Amino acid sequence: MSADAPEQHRAYAPKAIACAVLTVSDSRTVADDKSGQLIAELLRSAGHSVAVHEIVRDDAVAIREAVLRALARADVAALVATGGTGVSPRDVTPDTLEPLFEKRLDGFGELFRSLSYAEIGAAALLSRATAGTLSGKVVYVMPGSSGAVRLGMEKLILPELAHVVGQLRRADAPPRADAPA
Repeated sequence: MSADAPEQHRAYAPKAIACAVLTVSDSRTVADDKSGQLIAELLRSAGHSVAVHEIVRDDAVAIREAVLRALARADVAALVATGGTGVSPRDVTPDTLEPLFEKRLDGFGELFRSLSYAEIGAAALLSRATAGTLSGKVVYVMPGSSGAVRLGMEKLILPELAHVVGQLRRADAPPRADAPA
């Protein structure tokens, strides 16, 4: 593989992506959903759009239904979820979504915990952040804290979101005309 292979892959990356944001919480409301609002703000600041922003309770059936409903939309190419990734009995987001993944993106969780460790120490091991593909779209799952969301979005998701979506669409579309050669 040549040194410019990542740039060749990025030629398939769309400039803007419509995303779904899902906050998993039994206690958050639209008014105090800081993490979900932060995800939406960071996506928009990066030139993407938010087609869906929903709060769903910590319940496997509710989470599964909300994710599948959002991903069924033709305009949604990615879903970013926050909450329900810890070890308490109510934290079921990874347990609910990982069995649905077509492909797991193990590096996301590994890198997320590594970066978290640098910020919060050994408590990072309590995170079960995960990512994968579902219905040909990318799904990211992060903890519910705003600090965790900012870390995941700025260091991992936003730098590669268009690249991942472009790769998932590769069979459907030729490279962008304005992509670097």
